[in-house]
Amino acid sequence: MMVKVAIEALSARAFEVPTDRPEADGTMSWKSTTLVLVEIAAGGKSGLGYTYSDRSIVALIAGKLASVVRGRDALAPEAAWRAMQRAVRNMGREGLAANAISAVDCALCDLKARLLDLPLVQLLGSYRTSVPIYGSGGFTTYSDGELGDQLSKWVADDGCVNVKMKVGSEPALDPHRVQVASRAIGDRATLFVDANGAYSAKQALQLADVFAGEGVTWFEEPVSSDDLEGLRMVRDHAPAGMDVAAGEYAYTTDYVRTMLGSGAVDVQQADITRCGGVTGFLQIASLCEAHHIDLSGHCAPALHLHPACAAPRLRHLEWFHDHVRIERMLFDGAPVPRNGAIHPDLSRPGNGLIFRDTDAARYAV
Repeated sequence: MMVKVAIEALSARAFEVPTDRPEADGTMSWKSTTLVLVEIAAGGKSGLGYTYSDRSIVALIAGKLASVVRGRDALAPEAAWRAMQRAVRNMGREGLAANAISAVDCALCDLKARLLDLPLVQLLGSYRTSVPIYGSGGFTTYSDGELGDQLSKWVADDGCVNVKMKVGSEPALDPHRVQVASRAIGDRATLFVDANGAYSAKQALQLADVFAGEGVTWFEEPVSSDDLEGLRMVRDHAPAGMDVAAGEYAYTTDYVRTMLGSGAVDVQQADITRCGGVTGFLQIASLCEAHHIDLSGHCAPALHLHPACAAPRLRHLEWFHDHVRIERMLFDGAPVPRNGAIHPDLSRPGNGLIFRDTDAARYAV
């Protein structure tokens, strides 16, 4: 007879953390990042998940989603995931609703693992014992010195063999900035660029040739991820050895299925805080396996770590400056890189994270 552990309570809180300096990419700028934390209780245990989103989803999580999840079996998170997907049908599954579901699903999966006293990676099944990371930042607001110093630090201190910078705010300056970054890392690492959809397809192709001359091997969102024809054009005509990547704004597996079917990317990205949490991320991993396309995790490295170990074609995970900083500030158990990779702590149950309420209180909104 199956034992049911009823979910007793679900709560959500938002915390807004200022950046350490002004930041921008090819299409927007920001001075703070908001983390929305979800905690779910059942059977004397508590699971946590989170998303990087807007504080407005706290009401959605604590209201509609909590009413759907409360009383369900904590040992069956996939059933709760499907119920939440149905519950937001009329408000739209994408955007803020998807962020909210992602945070709840991550908390549900963490809770199940803690109830079973297992690390989450052992519950999910593992293809690997560590996850390669690439340093990510290089914002367009940085001076040449700040850009070079940040990328070099990831290589020297964390052992990253790939590092990524932002481009696109001022396309005329991008060849110079890429040259600065390339010289800073030398032959110790490979350079990635991320335009966040700032270029037209023809503009992206022109710059791709320039970037290739500086050793760039990864061109992320050269055009909008919604422009699959433009992405396919860039992929088809990019220099040999340069991968085109996109998908960080995939909120559903249907979006990813369409992107993969279009042949628009060499590497599919997915963000566990947007794509439906652990359940959605692993569905996307299966789609990538079926299409023989590698998967790369976008941001939120502490939350991605365990599920990323369970993804069959995972290439790497983004070690994003903002999120690394926040996760180190607010969570015990946040991963620390060793030789360009992060490793799940098998001595800790669930995702291994413990929220520091006292440290976070000053950022509560």
